[in-house]
This record gives sequence, C-alpha cells and structure tokens, in this order.
Amino acid sequence: MPKVTVCIPTYNRAEILPYAVNSVLNQTYGDFELIICDDASPDQTSEVVAQWQDPRLRYIRHPQNIQRSRNMRSGYEAATGDYFVKFDDDDALTPEFLAQTVAVLDQHPEVDFVCTDHWVINARNQRDEAATQANSAKWGKDRLTHSVIPDLVTETFEHQSLQVGSTLFRRSSLEAVDFMRFEADGCEDFDLLVRLALAGQVGYFIPERLMEYRFHGGQTSLRQDIHFLSAKLFCLEDYRFDRPELEQSRRSKIQGLKQVLALRLIEKGEDQRGRQLLTELWQSGHNSRRAQIGRLLSRLPLALRRWVFQGFRQVRAKDYSERVRGEG
Repeated sequence: MPKVTVCIPTYNRAEILPYAVNSVLNQTYGDFELIICDDASPDQTSEVVAQWQDPRLRYIRHPQNIQRSRNMRSGYEAATGDYFVKFDDDDALTPEFLAQTVAVLDQHPEVDFVCTDHWVINARNQRDEAATQANSAKWGKDRLTHSVIPDLVTETFEHQSLQVGSTLFRRSSLEAVDFMRFEADGCEDFDLLVRLALAGQVGYFIPERLMEYRFHGGQTSLRQDIHFLSAKLFCLEDYRFDRPELEQSRRSKIQGLKQVLALRLIEKGEDQRGRQLLTELWQSGHNSRRAQIGRLLSRLPLALRRWVFQGFRQVRAKDYSERVRGEG
C-alpha cells in the first residue's frame, strides 16, 4: 500500500491537466498513488491521461457528470494511502511538497494535517512574486510560523488562512468528519477546514511555498458566484461557536453574505429570491445603502441593471487576483 494518496479531480481541462499531473510524478518523495477523477469530461482528457504509463497513476472516469463534490469524493473513497491530499486540476505541487509535509506527519503523531503557503501563478504557469506576497498577506499566511497552529478555529473561520489544496491530511482525520459535504458544493474546502477545527483536530503550518495556485480568466461566472455564495451561506448557518466573539462574527458574516448574494441574484434576473433576502436583512435591522440600491435595481429592466452592475465593476479598483487573471 502506498503511504500517500494524491487526488486530482478534473473536468474538461485536458490542456492544462498535464501540468498538475507532472508536478506529482516529479515529486522527490515517491511512495504515493495518484488518482485522477474525471467527471465525464467531454474533451480529450482520457487520451491525455493515457500518455502516462506510471504504475502509481489510477484513472477513474465517471460515465456521466456527477458534479464537483461527488467527483472529489470518489477519489477520496478510492484512496488507499494513510495520508491524503487533493488539489485542483489547474494547480500544481512543487517537487518538495510531499517530502516536507510527510516528514511533519511522520515526526508529529499528534498532528492531523499540515498546510503550506503557496505560489500564485497565471495562465502561462508563471509565478507572480508580488501577487503571491499580496495573497499571503491578505489571508494572514505571512504571520504563521513553522509550528502547530495555535488557534485553528480562528484561522480557518475568521482569517481563512489555510487552503485544502496545499494541505496533507491523515486520512483518519478526514474520516472523522466524513470529508466533503455535498451541500457545501463550491465551498467544500472552507467547510472541511472549519469542521476539522471545530472537531478539535490539530493543524500544522509550513511557511514555505510548496504549492502553486492558479489565477486565470476562466475561473468565475455569475452562475458560479451564486452557487458559491449559496453554499457558503449553508455553511455559515450550520456552524455554531462556543466563543461569543466568533458566534457574533458568524452572524455578521451571514448578513454580509446575504446582501452580496441578493445583489448577484438581482443581476442574474432572479428578482423574487433576491428581494426576499433583502427583506430578511431589512427585518433584522440591516438596511445598508447597497441593499437599498439593490432594491431599486431590481425594478429596472434586466439588460439595464446588468449594464449598471458592469459599470460598478469597471470603476472599482482591481486587486492583485484580477490583475493576474488578466495576464492569461
């Protein structure tokens, strides 16, 4: 049995999948199996996978699309390694990722999972130093040290400092929380880390950049935004915290999330659901200027309101992630 299972769920990414797969096959640590889970890709993914004749590689192709979380789950359920890592088909591991993370789990039996910092890369596989530093600062990775994470609940929920794709887990720790929840589809990484923290598990951080996370222009759409926001709202409404400050933060995040989701729904044309969320916010005493503008926009013709939303985005200053995506 291999010590480590590496899982790459994929869908319709035949052109960039080799970058992810080769990053695993080129690891300095070799005791692993690589499972590629293909969610019925309509492109040439199966032909691309056939190029590798490495006995450590296993290919699972679903005959029909089963959606993101279920595809991830299929790789997890097929895993045989004691340690497990899952990362997306457009990302990559640096050659030392497994060697360094496995060493931590081997040397610290009390640790349930180990996470690393990561590079930001663009669509041309180029590392962006400035964007990487900005990303680490934004999520608080730059203040974490090479050690056990002292307040895992705060880091996962409040700061969202950790990332599943750059994390090696003991498979037993994932079994304890039942890995991915289908209701959190689109937000399953955040949900998994918070639930691990709430379960009292121990996380370790390596501040080195041992993974590559890709920003590219095709990552988001209005439909995907709504799907993600709805999933995250499910998660936030499901959690409960013993610490009053975290519970207050959870309720505040729910209000902010409902407002953003309502505006996205109104932009898409789902007026009734969008207005319902804004009404819930108004009844709870949350009646911001953005919410008021959202109600007014919901009365405009769909084409006109989308033009207004697009105008807001154009005048808003772009952050580092949007700049990197534009380089693709």
